[in-house]
Amino acid sequence: MRASRSTAPAYEVALRPVHDSDLPVFFRQMNDPESARVAAFTSPRTADWDQFEAHWNRIRASADVVRTVLVDGDVTGSAAVYGEPGEREVTYWIDRAYWGRGIATAALRALLAEVPERPLYARAAADNAGSVRVLEKCGFTVTARESGYAHARGAEIPEYVLRLD
Repeated sequence: MRASRSTAPAYEVALRPVHDSDLPVFFRQMNDPESARVAAFTSPRTADWDQFEAHWNRIRASADVVRTVLVDGDVTGSAAVYGEPGEREVTYWIDRAYWGRGIATAALRALLAEVPERPLYARAAADNAGSVRVLEKCGFTVTARESGYAHARGAEIPEYVLRLD
């Protein structure tokens, strides 16, 4: 699949199962302060390598769909579907260096093609316009506005709940 903007070169975006060698890249990405602030709803476990690795090992051992996002063969992030049937959510994390290039949209579309079940849900900080835009481009619609504790911001903030039928 190709992702591009009119002024940017085209990128080859692909998904594959997570490898052990991806974890240090994910750890670096999730500990980028600006990325964490924008994502807002992060886990305190991401700052400690041992907890981070144990968390990812549990994720990888689950029945959930968890993928590494590759851009031109380079590890650029992750995308997943997790949760109980009827309540499953999507999540994704793209390295900040790749924001604004259509990578998240291409990765989420590829993930959605792998997981045909519906409905699927997503959550995004209400002020994370980029993530909300990605979800809407992939067919999600805002169905509710809630609030939740955003660890990365140390505060309760508004969030959107989105649904894909």
